[in-house]
Amino acid sequence: MTDRELTYQVTQRGSHKAFAEIVHRYSAMVFSKALGVTHSEEGAAEVTQQTFVRAYENLDTWRGTELGPWLVAIAAHTALKHLDKERRRRTTSLDDIPKASLGDSATESTYSEEHEARLQQMEAAIASLPEADQQLLRLHYYEQQRTADIARQTGLSQSNVLVKLHRIRERLKKLMTHEQTY
Repeated sequence: MTDRELTYQVTQRGSHKAFAEIVHRYSAMVFSKALGVTHSEEGAAEVTQQTFVRAYENLDTWRGTELGPWLVAIAAHTALKHLDKERRRRTTSLDDIPKASLGDSATESTYSEEHEARLQQMEAAIASLPEADQQLLRLHYYEQQRTADIARQTGLSQSNVLVKLHRIRERLKKLMTHEQTY
C-alpha cells in the first residue's frame, strides 16, 4: 500500500492497522533523525514516540506523496524541543548562583539583562513565524545543515532555500526592530 493509501485508511476509516504499518515503515528513519539531534538513545526513543503521536494527530493535514520527509521534519522539530527542555532543566537559576560569583560591575549586570531581553525578543520573533520558516531556521542554524541537505529534505531547490533563509532573516530583523520602537 502507498503512503497515501495508508493515510486514507487512517484518516477516513480509523484503521489502527494502517497506522501501525506507517510506524513500522518509518520508525527507524524517525529514530535515526532523533538520535542525530539528541545524541541519546533514551531521548531519541522519547522523541520517536512523540513524533508518531503528533503525526497521528495531524495526519489529515499531510499533502505529500511520501510520509518520510514529513515525519523526519516532525522528528527534528520534536527533538529540538526536547533538547531545549533538557537544556532548561539543566540550566541553573541566577537565584541559585552566589552573588559574589555574578560580579559587582553594573556593566556586567546591565549587559546580561540586555542580552537576555534580546534573546527573548529573538525567540518571540521566531515563534511568530510560520512553521515552515521555523523549520528552515532550525535545520540551518540549530542543526547546522547545509542548504543542499535542507533542499533534499524539504523538496525545495537549494537556491530557493537560500532565498527563503534570506527573507526569513530580513523578516526577523524587521520584527525585532519594530518591537524595539515600542
